[in-house]
Amino acid sequence: MAPANDDHSDPVKAPEQARQPRRLGLSGKLLLLTIPLVMIAEVLIYVPSMANFWTNRLNARLASANTAALVLDAAPSGMVPDTLARQILDSIGARAVAIKLGQQRRLLASTGLTRAIDHDVDMRTLTPWTSIVTSFEMMFETGNQAIRIIGPPPGGGQFLEVVVDEQPLRKSMYRFSRNLLLVSLAIAILTAALVYLALHFLFVRPMRRLTESLVDFHENPESAARIIVPSNRSDEIGVAERELSDMQRDLVSMLHQKSRLAALGLAVSKINHDLRNLLASSQLLSDQLASVPDPRVQRFAPKLMRSLERAIAFCQSTLSYGRAQEAAPDRRMILIEPVVAEVRESAGLAAETSITWISAIERGLMADADPDQLFRVLLNLVRNAEQALEGQPATQIRITGRREGAVAIIEVSDTGPGIPPATRENLFKAFQTSGRPGGSGLGLAIAAELVGAHGGEIHLVEGTIGATFRITIPDRPVELLSVRNERARA
Repeated sequence: MAPANDDHSDPVKAPEQARQPRRLGLSGKLLLLTIPLVMIAEVLIYVPSMANFWTNRLNARLASANTAALVLDAAPSGMVPDTLARQILDSIGARAVAIKLGQQRRLLASTGLTRAIDHDVDMRTLTPWTSIVTSFEMMFETGNQAIRIIGPPPGGGQFLEVVVDEQPLRKSMYRFSRNLLLVSLAIAILTAALVYLALHFLFVRPMRRLTESLVDFHENPESAARIIVPSNRSDEIGVAERELSDMQRDLVSMLHQKSRLAALGLAVSKINHDLRNLLASSQLLSDQLASVPDPRVQRFAPKLMRSLERAIAFCQSTLSYGRAQEAAPDRRMILIEPVVAEVRESAGLAAETSITWISAIERGLMADADPDQLFRVLLNLVRNAEQALEGQPATQIRITGRREGAVAIIEVSDTGPGIPPATRENLFKAFQTSGRPGGSGLGLAIAAELVGAHGGEIHLVEGTIGATFRITIPDRPVELLSVRNERARA
């Protein structure tokens, strides 16, 4: 049964989503972008086409007038009957035809000009821009104005003139405009559809797929099934798909690791309370045991009490790794040999075992460190070495220590199989290097954190038999004034 509060899981976000208007998607934006671009293309095609049609019609009138001028000029004595002249002018759609020869202007034929000329168009000096402006001016006029068209003559004259009516020309321009718009509109619709479909399949659908993957992954970022499967595209969208897939895989892995850490913290917090009480009771018993006069008891009781004190301290700070930083180290100059001996006893290697223990610590070697934290570091390394030697024919753990200037160097090595190359990159990261059943993968991570708190370093030494970890702990810088004060007090 679903929880009762599923429908009200986010009461703040739900009203906000309800108030948000539905936004236009990429497909709608692409359509709105395609329409004005097609309209602009239509205008760019229509305007020069209209001017070119107008110019061609005027040139056609001039060509017809040239033919008529040849006929009229070839008449005997230049006299043409009015009936024939009217028929010729009607056939070419003109009111009058005139030609200028030298200083003489000759009217070849006329149907009777009863009004003035409204427009003069000289085809010899006509420019493309002038043809566009003049053609649209005539197209949007009303009435039937007279147009005088001037062009080159058929013979050796200076120019030929023909007067025509504007209304027939305007009607032909309207018909051409209508036909051009219909054809252009059909071509534009087809082109826009093809462009829209091409962009939709090439860009919009992949982007929508990316968006849906992001939304689905946001709903359940811990599900590996929500990771996008990248396509084989080699362009920017293909790169985005592959990068998104890698990012989602990394995030799923990180969330699984965080969930494991949270579960571990919850489990440890449950154990911590009861375990701390049990250890406290054991500490009371060890205090009573310390009063027994037996020499053997007196020999081991302090070590037992010290181990219990450490266990209680560890229990109280168990959650520090997952919840906060480790406590700052209480540093002071300490001898390394006693700490190493205590690590050997705590690891169970002091008695006769199958593992050979070799300690090569310089005599009197001291380090500026917290003894408890250094004990934890060395104990983690020794236990890792002990686990690596299980089932090995030659078993040996070696601890060496030396000083180089103001730096104390400690090395812990074993003769085990070594560290696999695949795990070396994440060697000191939590939950990354545990290769045995039941292991937590925290030992090296905790050791690296404690050594780093001392300003030192821990790393794997390359080219050795088995595994060798080197710890370097530098001494703290000493202020000259504090040294002088200590000497003065002494």
